[in-house]
Amino acid sequence: MKAPGHITTAEEYLAWVPEPRRAALTALHELILKAAPSLTPAIVHGMIGYGPARDRTKNGGEGEWFTIGLANQKRNMSLYFCAVEDGVYLAEGAKERLGKVSVGKSCVRFTRLEHLDLAVVGELVKRAAALGPCRAG
Repeated sequence: MKAPGHITTAEEYLAWVPEPRRAALTALHELILKAAPSLTPAIVHGMIGYGPARDRTKNGGEGEWFTIGLANQKRNMSLYFCAVEDGVYLAEGAKERLGKVSVGKSCVRFTRLEHLDLAVVGELVKRAAALGPCRAG
């Protein structure tokens, strides 16, 4: 669920999210800021993107992407790790350790914060910050 256009900061985004998801996303926001203080939060593609940067797409266009993303979706909450190590997206490589969640290549989907292993998330945040963004697709 993309945030409305008037939302321009992470704080506004978090205030827009209804409880109890607001508390979960706020806790993750704080974890990300603590684990990767070099990644500045901004609104990117209707979600919170940490470490946004301009990059080139495969077809030669330019766009803005992020290293880590945090979003409130219709059916779940999502945490994106748009960083690759040894040819594998960080989330995909850690899916067995992340908890009771659904994992795609770069996306971790969860319905409750308690289902997510926050120690592993903190580790992935630090690794993603060190690696930098890798445009998906």
